[in-house]
Amino acid sequence: MPSPIRILTAVPICDGHDSAINTINLEFIRHGIEVIYLGYHRSVADIVRAAIQEDVRAIGISSYNGGHIEFFAAVVDLLRKKGADDIKVFGGGGGTITREDAATMRCKGVDEIFFAGTSLDDMVKFVHRRYAKPRTKRPRPKFVDQELAHKLTQIEDAAAGRRKTRHSKLEIRNSRQSRVIGFTGPGGAGKTTLIDELVLRFLNQNPEGRIAILSHDPSVVGKGALLGDRATMINSQDDRVFMRSMATRGQPGGLSPATHDCLALLAQSNFDYVIIETVGTGQEAMPFQKNGIVDSTVLVMNPDYGSRLQLQKIVMLDLADIVVVNKSDLQRARTAHSEIEQRLEQNRPGRRSLGAGGRDQQLVDTVAKRHRDPGVDRLFELISNRQ
Repeated sequence: MPSPIRILTAVPICDGHDSAINTINLEFIRHGIEVIYLGYHRSVADIVRAAIQEDVRAIGISSYNGGHIEFFAAVVDLLRKKGADDIKVFGGGGGTITREDAATMRCKGVDEIFFAGTSLDDMVKFVHRRYAKPRTKRPRPKFVDQELAHKLTQIEDAAAGRRKTRHSKLEIRNSRQSRVIGFTGPGGAGKTTLIDELVLRFLNQNPEGRIAILSHDPSVVGKGALLGDRATMINSQDDRVFMRSMATRGQPGGLSPATHDCLALLAQSNFDYVIIETVGTGQEAMPFQKNGIVDSTVLVMNPDYGSRLQLQKIVMLDLADIVVVNKSDLQRARTAHSEIEQRLEQNRPGRRSLGAGGRDQQLVDTVAKRHRDPGVDRLFELISNRQ
């Protein structure tokens, strides 16, 4: 089975809303397309960086601010300069883009412009017709990140075709260069925002350092996926951060069929840290127990998890190295901290509980959305000091 079409969608800088592109994203997903959504108010550099790292087939831009000719052309030009002109550009802007403007934009290298009144079905058909065929002759990568992105695509394609790749567990252990941190937890706990804040602290502490993020979102059964973690990340829009979004593609447990090999490749690459974030998981999930590569596991929880009985059912509370109560400014946070602390103590009666690998489990309260949150500082310190 071939891999789904992957496209990146975004709204340009100075455009402050995304209602139109969200409607289009959902229609693409319904028709088997994986959409990496970058969000709104995004610069040319942010869009091109994301498109190259995600190795998408095309970029879809929704523009209503009147600067479409210059903006689209700048995206096409930067893709060419980066040696990524096999990534195409299309878009639209309701009644903002005239047919004369569209003709000019096509001359500058834009594949297609959709006008007001174009049906969603026509947009879907265009994407399938234009971008479904496999890329055969690809330009030689000019940059390390581009080469890495191409290799990750090859791994995902191999997994889709159920072919083996060369990144075995033995190779991981013998040649890995990065520390790998796994983040998991229920949807809505704030994992992505927390990771973004940790990235900021890492970049500030290590002026020459690099970090990779492997982020997962669920696939709609039999359809596509909305890979939207980039849309909520601010600090990670940086050339020293490599981020790749993956869909689960029908695999349970919060990860993708290609995750292990993609993680192996990233761990062997020139990054100080590799962060892997699972899909929002429930009581049964133990996503990192079999991949043999994660150094530390962080379980992120919301204070509103329910009753104490719910805590007894969460398997990851027995396995995580660090448990984070995020959104600790909420009313129930103090009670949640006490209940989780008691739950962790039950893991090893009569002594401090030991997490995965025999290390002491730590419990941290954070408010990831708060600037310079001391809880996030503490979490960063714990992660940095764990060997």
